[in-house]
Amino acid sequence: MAGVTYYIAWDNRWNALGFDFQLIEAPFVPSPCFVATPVTAGTYTVGAIDGGNISTSCSTATLAKWYRYTPTQDYHLTVTSDLPQNLCKDTNFSVYTGSCSGILTCVSSDDNSGVLACNSGNTNSNLSKKTFDVVGGTTYYIAWDNRWSAAGFDFQIIEEVIVVPVNYTTQVIGTLSMGDYNNCVVDMNGDGKDDIASVNNTSLRVNYQGAGGAFEVGYFTVPGPSMMPSWSIAAGDYNKDGYNDLLLGNGSGLSFWRSNAGGTAYTSITPGQYIFCQRTNFIDINNDGNLDAFSCHDVAPNCYYMNDGSANMTFYQSSGANLFGSVGGNYASIWTDYDNDGDSDLFISKCSGPPCELHRNNGNGTFTDVAYVSGINFTPVQSWSSSIGDFDNDGDMDILVGSNGGVPTRLYRNDLDLNAGPDMFTNITMGSGFDSNLSSNRDYVAYDFDNDGFLDILGGGGKIMFNQGDNSFLPTAYAGMTVGSIGDLNGDGFLDILIGTSIKYAIPNGNNWFAVNLHGIQSNSNGIGARVEIYGSWGKQIRDIRSGEGFEYMSTLNAHFGLGSATTVDQVIIRWPSGVVDTIQNPTSNQLLSVVEGSSLATHDPNAGVFSVYPNPTSDVLTISHSNAIPSVTSVEIFDLGGRLVASPALVNDSVSVKNLSQGTYILVLRADGGKAFSQKFIKK
Repeated sequence: MAGVTYYIAWDNRWNALGFDFQLIEAPFVPSPCFVATPVTAGTYTVGAIDGGNISTSCSTATLAKWYRYTPTQDYHLTVTSDLPQNLCKDTNFSVYTGSCSGILTCVSSDDNSGVLACNSGNTNSNLSKKTFDVVGGTTYYIAWDNRWSAAGFDFQIIEEVIVVPVNYTTQVIGTLSMGDYNNCVVDMNGDGKDDIASVNNTSLRVNYQGAGGAFEVGYFTVPGPSMMPSWSIAAGDYNKDGYNDLLLGNGSGLSFWRSNAGGTAYTSITPGQYIFCQRTNFIDINNDGNLDAFSCHDVAPNCYYMNDGSANMTFYQSSGANLFGSVGGNYASIWTDYDNDGDSDLFISKCSGPPCELHRNNGNGTFTDVAYVSGINFTPVQSWSSSIGDFDNDGDMDILVGSNGGVPTRLYRNDLDLNAGPDMFTNITMGSGFDSNLSSNRDYVAYDFDNDGFLDILGGGGKIMFNQGDNSFLPTAYAGMTVGSIGDLNGDGFLDILIGTSIKYAIPNGNNWFAVNLHGIQSNSNGIGARVEIYGSWGKQIRDIRSGEGFEYMSTLNAHFGLGSATTVDQVIIRWPSGVVDTIQNPTSNQLLSVVEGSSLATHDPNAGVFSVYPNPTSDVLTISHSNAIPSVTSVEIFDLGGRLVASPALVNDSVSVKNLSQGTYILVLRADGGKAFSQKFIKK
């Protein structure tokens, strides 16, 4: 330091002989970290990028401007140059914590996440914008560098107080056993309410949800050898008796636990084929109205079982690219209609090998892997599961490819609404919040946990990534939080999470909600594969009904929607796998609405011209006139609007007797050879 006297003493510790020595003076250049300009929330002007920089994993630029920011409390912090005065400029910044004299850790960075497009020929923004969480009292260093330009610009720091979107209370459920697989939340008795199905080697334990979320326990001894669901579990009514059956996935194969007609007993059926099961699903692969079963295979091509219409399952294994792939390394399957053509497609998460697969349903019994043209076939990939949902509420399904370590999570936007083609996706990870979220997990699921009208994502790190409605997500951490089975376990309209033997109950935050429970007639009983749409002041929200999401767990088969502050739903449209479209106008919000297939037909009725009934209304006999589309009617069934089978009358001279039915509206179902079903609604006077 100038003006300070320093004394240099050479001693005889090793030698007393004489020697020469030299003094060299050089200007001291302090680290830019030490001289960073202090800033708080507000707008600042950078004259030019003309200061020193520190080479890090985030930035190797030669020049930078450094700023020091220390929040007074925890905030969602936004750092942005995405300002009108910066139009057509090109910026880049990094954010660090740590010690200027020690180790600096890069916690965030951004290049081109701005949205203000240049108006002089470049339609893309090169400005920067990033929102991340900061901790009160911790110093953050913001460094704007000359990676692309050294020209000056303005930037803004915006502080937003962190508000927890939804809080939880934790309750241990005494009727759940630590020795059971407590990984299934689904309606087990046909009342539409989510129950808890727990599996062990000898029995099924069901906690049936009653009034106010109270549970009544049912125990069922399940005879026969069974594979335990050490990898995954799925649920669905594959024998069409009105009660859900279970599909248990194991490292050696799978088992079906099938209910009897009254839901009072279950039987284990273990087919015996070797499958290193990962994710399992119930899904109607051939769209004949009966649920088939699918299993990812870790060490060989994927496997599936086809339902013959009498709940007899025949084993098949994928043998080519035009079905479900020809290689192993398959970890999680999720069935969804990504191209909005009315049938279910298949996404496969991969780990440590080939890229993820997206099998487009061609509508003729074949599937084609379009991952390459979709742009989601990146490698390396380390994903045990992914979550799929309409994250931006634009009417098509987007994909979050989860990370189980090594390779970060990626978020892909479906560009179907942009007329980019039915198979096109864009990587929008940068600026989404997942670019700075380094947590990993084998399970990722998407639900609207805070009921604000946007799908959130539960994955790793003990946190929920809450959707901000602009393709960005902010994390909120919760003690003891992890992925589990999800459903409304106390009937308050907010989704709860079953984790082991305890439930994290969501505390209602004032937002409104709406849920739909489906009863299939021509389609499978659960409506698995159906698309549910709701319309209101927010625009449009969509959900697909799926059996098995994430990697391990089974969650509710009800379609759940958050409405935020909206109090009304204008319209509900259900597009069933059969092609039937039901439309409900102005349903009441904050309710679980049960819809029977065909009970509220829209203008599009796939049965029009196939058969008709008369007289309608009728008081005694219903006569059926059908076309050659139904060559042989094998049985007749009549359902009420609650989805309950109320009669199976004999068909005599193309007529059935309905005189014993009470007055009301019913659905008549004709079943033909091959299990195909056709329905019409009629009124009994």
